[in-house]
Amino acid sequence: MTFLKWIWKILRVLLMVCGAAFIVFAARHFLSAPKPPSQERSPFQTAMVNKGALETLVSSTGTLAAVGTVEVGTQVSGTIDQVLADYNDKVTKGQILAEMDTSLFEASIKQADAALAQAKAKLRQAKAEYDRNKPLFEKGHLSAQEFLTYETEKETAAASVLSSQAALDTAKTNLRNAVIKSPIDGTVIERAIEEGQTVAASYSTPTLFLIAEDLSDMQIEAAVDESDIGQIREGQPVRFTVQAYPDDQFTGTVLQIRLNPEVVSNVVTYTVVIEAPNETGTLLPGMTATIDFIVEQIKDQLLVPNSALSFAKSKTAGQDAGTSDGPAVMISNNGSMPRRVSLETGITDGANTVVLSGAIREGDRVVTGIKKEQSASKQSILSRLMPRPSRRSGGGGPPPGP
Repeated sequence: MTFLKWIWKILRVLLMVCGAAFIVFAARHFLSAPKPPSQERSPFQTAMVNKGALETLVSSTGTLAAVGTVEVGTQVSGTIDQVLADYNDKVTKGQILAEMDTSLFEASIKQADAALAQAKAKLRQAKAEYDRNKPLFEKGHLSAQEFLTYETEKETAAASVLSSQAALDTAKTNLRNAVIKSPIDGTVIERAIEEGQTVAASYSTPTLFLIAEDLSDMQIEAAVDESDIGQIREGQPVRFTVQAYPDDQFTGTVLQIRLNPEVVSNVVTYTVVIEAPNETGTLLPGMTATIDFIVEQIKDQLLVPNSALSFAKSKTAGQDAGTSDGPAVMISNNGSMPRRVSLETGITDGANTVVLSGAIREGDRVVTGIKKEQSASKQSILSRLMPRPSRRSGGGGPPPGP
């Protein structure tokens, strides 16, 4: 019985040893088994090649303004009696905006009217004297010198009537000008007077109101640098934003490129006028616009990140002279070792570049850099990417010993 127990203990120990050995063998086999590249932890940062749209832009800033504005002033001096229009009021042509105190103008009319009546009375008297003395002159009872006096008095009285009539017309015109009316249909965007204010019309007409013709169409005057002006053309589409609505994009069209340059601190710019629809009335005069002139647009084209082009260029620098130094990327699909692919590229927006031709397709992954956690082995990674230098005869080392 004791012998059987001893045999059983030996068998149990053997089974335990065999089981442990099997587990160790299986674990080592599993860990040493080759894994597909997609399961390996790639040391490279990659980005996918996609099809998309790309634009090249010229950026600038400008100020919004109404397309047309009219300054409303007055040709007479006086005191403002009533102001009948305010900021943002919509007005029509002929609408009264303000009235001046007319008491002085009315008095001037009465004075001119009285002067005219007096001049007409003198004319009648002079004409009567002329008519009475004319027959006497014709019969020889009156000398030519005496008759000339009556004729001169009649003509002077007639001229006085004309002068008095002109003074009356001027006084009436001044009275009409004391009522300030809008010359156009539009919107009041500036009011420079208050009730009781005295305005003086001297050498220049004072501006009382500023009226914008139509705020449904605005314009922007943008300053474009001389290095970019060659890419701007009339009719070119434009996008812009304003600080009041930073999340909204507005559109416009280049209307005019002014040839006269602006030079400030040796910086040369040209004024570009942009027409901008404003049907909703969101845009206001004086707003600052951040503008993008759309120079070129590409749609549904293969795009690669510029960082991928930069990475490939830096990792192929120093190769043999026979190696192409044109645009290229390093393709690494499913974690495989990167391979260099030469490309023909088109326009760029600074972040991505259009691929015109090359052994690359949508969905490929291109290397843009090396992951930070792989920095310890960065040199070994780069050495695997860099080509080995070619061997040359006649090296500088000492000849082998005999």
